[in-house]
Amino acid sequence: MLHYDGTSWSSVMSGTFLNAVWGSSASDVWAVGCCGTVLLHYNGTTWSNLSGGSTQRLLGVWGTSASNVWAVGGGGTILHYNGASWSSVQSGIIEDLWSVWGSSATNVWAVATGGGILHYNGTNWSAVFGGTVDVLFGVWGSSASDVWAVGGVAGGPTFLHYDGTSWTAAYAPPTIDVSAIWGTSASNVWVVGWAVGTPQTMVHYDGTSWSTASSTNTEPLSSVWGSSASDVWIVGAHGTILHGTPAR
Repeated sequence: MLHYDGTSWSSVMSGTFLNAVWGSSASDVWAVGCCGTVLLHYNGTTWSNLSGGSTQRLLGVWGTSASNVWAVGGGGTILHYNGASWSSVQSGIIEDLWSVWGSSATNVWAVATGGGILHYNGTNWSAVFGGTVDVLFGVWGSSASDVWAVGGVAGGPTFLHYDGTSWTAAYAPPTIDVSAIWGTSASNVWVVGWAVGTPQTMVHYDGTSWSTASSTNTEPLSSVWGSSASDVWIVGAHGTILHGTPAR
């Protein structure tokens, strides 16, 4: 793990393989990995490991508060944290779940291998067909009526959009294999991934159309997040860290 203090990055040893990180504040951060027994929590001072009661690898984590956190992973694994302990929740599928995001505690989405999309309404998780058989690696939205699910691999990139009623296929730039998605609004969305033999590994949505973004980076990119439109962090292979306002 790496930590940024506003000036520089420093290494923090975790002792295990990690896939995703999320936090509700500077003193409440979760990192998940392999396997379900690896749920690392940071309280603002130290990291500790809590058991989730699963043996599956965990691939994504997200929540609405310190007492409402979701972790998803291999074999359809869904774990929930209520502020005191983690518990397993039935997903109804056996495919790997790669990412989780929601607009509220009663509107949560998770995406899976085979194009599976799951929705949580505050009570139960249910399967929603996304119209693709590709792997969906990332999900993010600006609101309950503006949600994106992205992925691909075998058949090229896949971009799906939810308008509050249904999921439909959207145009996907052909030069990128997708890893992750994040944005600040419905008119400022970033998708990162990898494009073999080319440095063009980012695409941007302006609310109307997707376009390839300029980049001199040639390393595969795996995740993106920021605090604002001008403070965006992108990370990838071989310790790649990009920061700033991506050119487009």
